[in-house]
Amino acid sequence: MDIFEAIKQRHSVRAYQRREVEAEKLQRILEAADAAPSAGNRQAYEIVVVRDAERKEQLVDAAWDQTFIGEAPVVLVFLAAPERNRDRYAERGAQLYCVQDATIACAYAELTATALGLKCCWVGAYDDAAVAAAVGATGTLRPVAVLSIGYAAEQPAARPRRALSDLVHHEFVGGKQS
Repeated sequence: MDIFEAIKQRHSVRAYQRREVEAEKLQRILEAADAAPSAGNRQAYEIVVVRDAERKEQLVDAAWDQTFIGEAPVVLVFLAAPERNRDRYAERGAQLYCVQDATIACAYAELTATALGLKCCWVGAYDDAAVAAAVGATGTLRPVAVLSIGYAAEQPAARPRRALSDLVHHEFVGGKQS
């Protein structure tokens, strides 16, 4: 599947088959996340792979009872690592760039999973401290995204998107769009 088809096919799925994700597919997903661009190539993020049922249930609780997280065969937790950026980019790197890095890596993982015939759901609604505790993140590492991955047990319809004419602005001149 090419990138354009993966983008078209990507839909959030919240029901998964009881089928394991093959190690080779997971490896390709992680390699894609590793290849994502990052500020100064600092790769200021960490990825925790969660397959353990008990730890997934902790993530369900941390995500305010989003039970599909526990049903997914694999859950990836993307953590911003601000200290990897602080020395080069000061507070902007520690507060923003590491979050952007983790976000881009998660997007690459999501599109790669889709291209491999898997489905995902990007979860951003959770208690930061509880997610960090569930995956053993310490220090300044902070959760940015939880990504459930598996084979779909549902086929949700595509949802409407904003019109490009509403979304894209070619120029702003004096506060007015031209």
